Amino acid sequence: MEFLYEYGLFLAKAVTIVVAIVAVVVLVLASAVKQKADKGELKLTNVSEELKDLKHDLKEELLSKKQFKAYEKGLKAEAKAKEKAEKADGEAAPTPRVFVIDFKGSIDAHEVASLREEISAILAIAEPGDEVVVNVESGGGMVHGYGLAASQLDRLRSAEIPLTICVDKVAASGGYMMACVANTIYAAPFAIVGSIGVVAQIPNFNRLLKKHDIDYEQHTAGDFKRTLTLFGENTDEGRQKFQEELEETHVLFKAFISKYRPTLDIAKVATGEHWYGQQALDLGLVDGLSTSDDVVMKLAEEKTVIKVRYQLKKKIADKLAHSASLAVNAVFNRLAEKNQPLN
Repeated sequence: MEFLYEYGLFLAKAVTIVVAIVAVVVLVLASAVKQKADKGELKLTNVSEELKDLKHDLKEELLSKKQFKAYEKGLKAEAKAKEKAEKADGEAAPTPRVFVIDFKGSIDAHEVASLREEISAILAIAEPGDEVVVNVESGGGMVHGYGLAASQLDRLRSAEIPLTICVDKVAASGGYMMACVANTIYAAPFAIVGSIGVVAQIPNFNRLLKKHDIDYEQHTAGDFKRTLTLFGENTDEGRQKFQEELEETHVLFKAFISKYRPTLDIAKVATGEHWYGQQALDLGLVDGLSTSDDVVMKLAEEKTVIKVRYQLKKKIADKLAHSASLAVNAVFNRLAEKNQPLN
């Protein structure tokens, strides 16, 4: 009887574990199916209406009742006059629009997935007189990722839609590769711009492995399938080839920038250095000094400003990884702040 009792208890535990595993698998599969069915959503925000509402609320708060009543009376009179003018002219031409996109790039520029959706949406509805403003914030990263991001912006140029890039904080390396595509570039006075260069660095653990008598083998077909390696012994020939590849990438980078900003002294600015806004203006890297807020508010005086945002659905694992990343970044930022020079 004791054996049967132990066996029944073991069987119950086994069934419980199997059911739990099946439940987890079903949840994962269901999440994957949902992820494929609904990758993201496009959100449009009428910034012009938000600014009008803000102004109205501030007037109500700051003006006396009599002054605010006169202000609202003026608004109604203005609206009636506009409506009357539209009736007299027949079908009124639509108010030109400004579509605003935010691009905050990471090392691998995976944000290009949302950027391509946003630009495709704009191209689908854009009309003559419309324009696009992109707020770029990036210190650069992988060449192929930022090359694709710049190509997405070029779709707007090819469609002859005026494109303005605003740099409030940083547009360096791959970030500037994106910015140079614009018809007009604005930078805040202390925004970091430039860094037109190419860098690559990898550690090598070969001597450490040898010290502990650990063998490492790497087999390739082709003389330069691998130039430098993490664990193998690097050769002067491999280093030279790797340097040549960096130089070739730099040449392509400079040619790309010269295509969009032909008047730029590329030899002077493509040294890998970065500059602040005023310096970048003097060098011709940007066309004016302004924050994105001022650019948008000025455009909102005559045009309807609409913010376009495509938000990807994130899995639970992605959300946890993002939270961990933010925590690590916060620690590094605190350490960096301690070592920052004071202005």
